[in-house]
Amino acid sequence: MLDLLTGFVGELRAAGIPVSLSEHLDAAETLRHVPLEDREAIKYTLGASLVKSSTHWPAYETAFEIYFSLRGPGYSIATDDESGAELETDDEGSGQPGQGGRQGKGRGGGGGEGMTPEELADMLYKALLGANNSMIQAVARQAVNRYGGMEAGRPVGGTYYLYRTLRNLDLDKVMERLIDQARQATSAENADEGHRGPDVTLTPLEERLLRDEYQSRIDQLRKEIESEIRRRLVADRGSEALAKSIRKPLPEDIDVMHATRDELVALRKSLAPLSRKLAVRLARKRRHGRKGPLDFRSTVRHSLSTGGVPVEPRFRYPRPSKPEIIVIADISGSVASFARFTLHLVHAISSQFSKVRSFVFIDGIDEVTSYFEGVDDPTEAVHRINTEADVVWVDGHSDYGHALTVFWERWGEEITPRTSVLLLGDARNNYHASGSWVVKEIRSRARHVYWLNPEPRAYWDSGDSIVGEYANYCDEVVECRTLRQLERFVGELA
Repeated sequence: MLDLLTGFVGELRAAGIPVSLSEHLDAAETLRHVPLEDREAIKYTLGASLVKSSTHWPAYETAFEIYFSLRGPGYSIATDDESGAELETDDEGSGQPGQGGRQGKGRGGGGGEGMTPEELADMLYKALLGANNSMIQAVARQAVNRYGGMEAGRPVGGTYYLYRTLRNLDLDKVMERLIDQARQATSAENADEGHRGPDVTLTPLEERLLRDEYQSRIDQLRKEIESEIRRRLVADRGSEALAKSIRKPLPEDIDVMHATRDELVALRKSLAPLSRKLAVRLARKRRHGRKGPLDFRSTVRHSLSTGGVPVEPRFRYPRPSKPEIIVIADISGSVASFARFTLHLVHAISSQFSKVRSFVFIDGIDEVTSYFEGVDDPTEAVHRINTEADVVWVDGHSDYGHALTVFWERWGEEITPRTSVLLLGDARNNYHASGSWVVKEIRSRARHVYWLNPEPRAYWDSGDSIVGEYANYCDEVVECRTLRQLERFVGELA
């Protein structure tokens, strides 16, 4: 068990979850007080010792299901040709089980090896209708047997196996069958009681509640299928190999420019706690700044109580000023996702800056500071930016040179020695004039000029990227593709 726990902790660290040595030892100690046959108790007990953020729980849960999965000969993957032939027959939609529904060697049957697809579909319907957990688990096992098409030794994470299984089960059709059955039952009941006419079935609210209930049962089935596939992959390839195949980055390590829809949702959920933590950190940093120069008069005055001996030197504590921030963000194409999250974060911690002004551009430029004023949810401000901001000058393709020139002409005089300027974008200028002289002029007036580039550093100055021209006049050009990198930069900014 200790070897298993050590491998598990190693996987958590590889996934980005911070686990210290003391937390590892605490987790090992907790296992002495938990029955080892109770997987759920072990899961949440270890989670209490090893996980410190709710955003890390999905990664922890995935790693736990791999390292503490059920094991045994019943989870081996079939390799004989007959099983493959059977699966091909089923996938073609013939409606007949290949070879009379025989299962391949090594497959755990669960008592349903000879079932036809129609019988399996009927069993699935009854399991979901009655919320029978044992039957749902049996259906999941048989569905993976029949439709998964799993192959031994393939270095995959199981997503395709899951897709094949769910496609053949046709859960949308099952959902409609469940709803139709509920309508018929309600209609018959109303006709018998005489409360409503026989044609009146479910109200919209009743149907919605039923759909939600059946959907939760279908989600349970999906999880059982995922678990069944995962157990077989662990039995075939081992925990470490599978963990590497399906490891997903934590929300703060997701590449913003290439995030999926679900990952973007996770990123938005992470922004609020991240901004609170960052605001507290900046306030503490400013409050507990380094001591200033020696205050001689105060030291002598306080030394009178100790006979003129300056036992406790007194210092002039600095009063660090809050910087002004100007954000100039490219919102064209895929870069818009990065700009959106940066604007969210900067305005979420705007109390730590004396002034925050925001400008967005494509080939035209517009100030959007007022969009964030009096708004509790920055998403509303971003929506207004996307629909109302005047950022198109000619054709809506990035033109950094024109946008920066217009900015300098209209707002350049408002930059002061207290201002830090953040330029956000990939500097892909579609081969227009760079306008780098504007960045040089901004740098001559501003306190700092930083460029945040969401592209990997290896892509800089390739193709139409001219970030190198702008870098000559910036204090720093930072690769900033994830929330973790963005948090680190903003934390150092103030």
